[in-house]
Amino acid sequence: MVSAQFFLSPHRITLLAAVFLFVLASVAIPSEDIPDQYPQSPLYKKPVEVIPGVFTAIGATAPPTYENSGHNNNLSFIVTGEGVVVVNAGATDILAKALHSEIKIITDEPVVMVVNENGQGHAMLGNGYWIDQGVKVLAHIDAANQFEDYGHNILNNMRRYNRDKAAGSRVELPSETFEDSFSFNLGRFEIEVLHLGPAHSPGDISVFLPNESLVIAGDIAFHERLLPIFSETIISDWIETWDNEFESLGAAYVIPGHGHPTNMAQVRRYTRDYLLHLRQVVGDLLKSGGDLQDSYYVDQSAFKNLDTFEELAKRNAGMVFEQMEFE
Repeated sequence: MVSAQFFLSPHRITLLAAVFLFVLASVAIPSEDIPDQYPQSPLYKKPVEVIPGVFTAIGATAPPTYENSGHNNNLSFIVTGEGVVVVNAGATDILAKALHSEIKIITDEPVVMVVNENGQGHAMLGNGYWIDQGVKVLAHIDAANQFEDYGHNILNNMRRYNRDKAAGSRVELPSETFEDSFSFNLGRFEIEVLHLGPAHSPGDISVFLPNESLVIAGDIAFHERLLPIFSETIISDWIETWDNEFESLGAAYVIPGHGHPTNMAQVRRYTRDYLLHLRQVVGDLLKSGGDLQDSYYVDQSAFKNLDTFEELAKRNAGMVFEQMEFE
């Protein structure tokens, strides 16, 4: 397990403040009601530079739709000085190509690696485009297995909402996998691709830049949209991974899987603390003899300001009830 000590010097505090002010000034407030913030591109938003050399194209906080072209997660990249590392292949070929076009505007350096943050469509369905460019695609072995088993269903679901925008997209497995970590130096960056433990979905990874105290967290961390809980999401394990591994990275900058770059306190509040809250209210319901139907109405009002709350809150509570019923 890789850990990092980080001490906030006055220079770091100033830089951190500047980053957040820049992000707030340069991007619109996230909303499920805004269908597209970059109409001249299939990308939902134009990439922004979070810290020198690290960029992210922030996706919609709404579910994937034709209007947002399936770009509802963050597509990030690191310009190292000796090549570009991309985090997430994109949900379609057209998104992968659009991101590549933006990278070419910023730098002449070639893309040398794409990292899939998990086995979901928005992380992997663009793999084919990148592999056709001769780029190595890296993922955790569990994410690769998940995509191999369910990739064609994921592709067909994407085709249903994206219609003509799905053209050219295909199921393409990553070209390389790992189990615990994959670390390397490229240009001026030390890059650690880490599987910290069970979290949101099989094979979740985070990309950590220890010298910059920045983590591209992937779907272990949420803060502007309500996180989804799937049948394979064991929230007690997610909390344990958070407490024992993710938080100990000590990252000052967090690029979450969805939403604007932020800090550890903010993603803790809307990820770990939300999971703990669900376990508390559902646990109280079980003690009082409540059933699955009752679980849909447990109090989650502290999180109702988050996008996708209406779509996910009741389902999340039901999933947690089913997990805790036989603990």
